Amino acid sequence: MSDKTITRDEVAKNNTEDSLWFVIDSKVYDVTDFVDAHPGGEYVLKQVAGQDATEAFYNLHRQEVLQKYSNLCIGTIEGEKPQVREHKAGDLSLVPYGEPTWLTPQFKSPYYKESHRRLQKAMRIFVDEEVYPVAQECEREGMTIPQDLIDKMSKKGILHMRLGPGKHLHGINLMGGAVKGEEFDYFHDLIVGQEMTRANARGFQDGNMAGMTISLTAVLQFANNEEWKNKIAQEVFSGKKKICLAITEAFAGSDVAGIRTTAVKTPDGKHYIVNGTKKWITNGVFCDYFVTGVKTDKELSVVVIERQAGIETSAIKTSYSAAAGTTFITFDNVKVPAENLLGKENKGIHVILSNFNHERWMMACAVIRMSRLVTEECLKWSNQRIVFGKKLIEQPTIRQKLAKMISHCEANQAWLENVTYQMTLMPYSQQSTHLAGLIGLLKMFATRSAHEIADESVQIFGGRALTRTGMGATIEMFHRTYKFDAILGGAEEILGDLGVRQALKNMPRSML
Repeated sequence: MSDKTITRDEVAKNNTEDSLWFVIDSKVYDVTDFVDAHPGGEYVLKQVAGQDATEAFYNLHRQEVLQKYSNLCIGTIEGEKPQVREHKAGDLSLVPYGEPTWLTPQFKSPYYKESHRRLQKAMRIFVDEEVYPVAQECEREGMTIPQDLIDKMSKKGILHMRLGPGKHLHGINLMGGAVKGEEFDYFHDLIVGQEMTRANARGFQDGNMAGMTISLTAVLQFANNEEWKNKIAQEVFSGKKKICLAITEAFAGSDVAGIRTTAVKTPDGKHYIVNGTKKWITNGVFCDYFVTGVKTDKELSVVVIERQAGIETSAIKTSYSAAAGTTFITFDNVKVPAENLLGKENKGIHVILSNFNHERWMMACAVIRMSRLVTEECLKWSNQRIVFGKKLIEQPTIRQKLAKMISHCEANQAWLENVTYQMTLMPYSQQSTHLAGLIGLLKMFATRSAHEIADESVQIFGGRALTRTGMGATIEMFHRTYKFDAILGGAEEILGDLGVRQALKNMPRSML
């Protein structure tokens, strides 16, 4: 932006097609050469030629639009200073309830230490600068994640962190030293998940190595060959190869026991021959390894299958972006070494169930953070949109909608942090026993909240909430895609039932 100062009288004189200026937030913009390129047409700009267009602009646009076209700014109004704060990479939101309370200066939290705050700051900057622009392009164009971004995340240790605490983090440089791998806990994990969600692109969110987060953990925990396990881990953490979880089938979604893909051992016992199909497999389009649920001797087992002849993957079109790499997989007489078995043969249900807790918890982290982002958008819009001569926020009906949305966000974040605290105190085995039902209920309620928030946000934004570009783009995307969280990782009804059944197991008989 130029340091030049300009009077309002001078701006008023530049009100023709040959020289078209206007003022927004005390800054002067020369759009003479931009009129024909303006997405909203030239007439809109001509209406405010030579005038202060602040109210008109903010009734239609965000501050980020001005920053995008900052080269059009030729100076500021003499004796005035801009009032709107420009967003910089890493900035926290100043909108009420735009951040969880632990990130606001007036509130305290017993859960977060200095290393958590360092990691949050580093992750916010990385997402703003590196992930967000790529995510938006991939979401829009349906492209899968570029290798360049995977390499950057690998270098920063983000791929390692996405799997949660563990020995795989020891000695790894995480975000330039923001946190040591040995001290990384589930609150650090929560931060990584919630900050990555702010890329604001639901399809890309799953396309951004989500398949790795729910499959490589099974390899690390249940591989029977240490050398082979380390080989796969090194390949995946380096970003050189990709891995996904292939459990779901057309006949087996939440009903994991209904899997029909078979793995029959060869007579010498050294290989399995795998036949069958998998459906809705996240990242499968571009993956090299498939952690696959199969039937062996009529019981469930899990094997790691490397991409080879006999494996066909084809993209499935869903209501979110093709950036997710959602896939239909066919296994046709695929030969798999018997040593690729995870855990014990016919005991694969333990491998699969051990993964569910962290997967569901991660999904809760994400949908709760995205719900907050949508609520923040509604708070911004309600304060800038003028209808019938008043701001939307002046309407009691709108304030009631916002109150409901805020309450859901805050309640879910508090519950999430309580569950996360319990996770920090329990080894993985105890988490399965004591937290599976609790995490299931948390995810169920978080996605029910998303349903309410999506509905109210559409009503607040009106027609703009139905448009994939412009002011309501975030609302449109959320309303179109929030149901993925209500289905993936276990449907709401299944998780609610799980939560109640697990609770009843511990109910004393004296209470019956």
